[in-house]
Amino acid sequence: MLMDVFVARQPIFNKKRQLFGYELLFRSGMNNSFPDLDGDIATSSLLSSSFFSFGIEKIAGGRKSFINFTEALLLKGTPALFPREIIMVEILESVRPTPEMLAACRSLKSQGYTLALDDFVFDESYAELLSMVDIVKIDFQSDQKQNLHRLKDWQRYGSCKFLAEKIETYAEFQEALALGFSLFQGYFFAKPEVLRNRDIPPNKLTSLRLISEIHQREFNVDALEALIGRDVAVSYKLLKYLNSAYFSRLAPLRSIRQAIAYLGERGVRLFVSLIATSQLADNKPDELVRLSIIRARFLELLGQHTGGQNDGELFLLGLFSLIDAMLDNPMDHLVKRLPVGDQVRQALVDRGGPLAPYLHFVESLERARWEEVEALLRRFGLNEEATGDMYLEAIGWADCFETSTGSQ
Repeated sequence: MLMDVFVARQPIFNKKRQLFGYELLFRSGMNNSFPDLDGDIATSSLLSSSFFSFGIEKIAGGRKSFINFTEALLLKGTPALFPREIIMVEILESVRPTPEMLAACRSLKSQGYTLALDDFVFDESYAELLSMVDIVKIDFQSDQKQNLHRLKDWQRYGSCKFLAEKIETYAEFQEALALGFSLFQGYFFAKPEVLRNRDIPPNKLTSLRLISEIHQREFNVDALEALIGRDVAVSYKLLKYLNSAYFSRLAPLRSIRQAIAYLGERGVRLFVSLIATSQLADNKPDELVRLSIIRARFLELLGQHTGGQNDGELFLLGLFSLIDAMLDNPMDHLVKRLPVGDQVRQALVDRGGPLAPYLHFVESLERARWEEVEALLRRFGLNEEATGDMYLEAIGWADCFETSTGSQ
């Protein structure tokens, strides 16, 4: 029997704001922690085969996966069940550097695993462990921040990199960068760099107009074909996507008219919105577009499962939920230019109305706020397994979109 597991993935960036990997946070059933293993190798193997082996590549998209391991799991050698090329063994702050623990870490290092030390607070007793770890994670919001000037002193114990956790604004990102951090974790990338009415570049205004036009006008096939055909990049990406392996077509589609017939008017409108939105964030971290696409697809699927809500509106809600960060403008200023209804506008600008709980749900899932996720599951009448499947489907759909369209 497969274990029901909820997973949140939180992005980690390098100095250039490029995606380095994800921290994967797990919740099994009602227990807000990594599933406890009883030491039985069969149970460990089952967890490995039923979840990690078939799911981790899909969840992390081939990126390095930071996974928390408790002291008990480390002493049992559990990390060695998983491919060293994929995982970063993250040692929880509660783990003490006992001789047994140090031996377990040395064993993992000898097998080629990379180690990270979570929520580190400097203590001389960790000197030997520091000499083994590759990455030291420090909570940027904690009291430890006052000691961050000592980063260079700590490096005398080894050649580790420092990762700043809970970076929530671009100002904090710049501060951490200046202090010597080389990796960064948090949702700073999903917020505007400067919250003011910055001029929108002409090329991005064109993308906004395309989104507006394709949603606000009544089209016949000829008019829809003509509108899409005006933008060579959009036309190319639309056909490339529909001819990708995701659809497993026997014969390729060769014209915009065929694409419209295949996807239908609504499908084409949503897809062109995806492409145009991705063009709005061409100078932003790739993860910003990836996250907006995941949200769009997940909320669309959520609407289909809950019933009574327009899944097309929910798609647009997810897609536009990060547009303020893409264009570094306040949401209320941008929503006036978008083809959205009153309920979507209310959710985006005021965080109110009937659609707001859907946006709250996906944000809570991203940030591993499990109590909020649990409460919203009850509100929507959803079970964990179906919701986890929808989120994995959304991740796969977003990855396929990016790969087949070359949107980044």
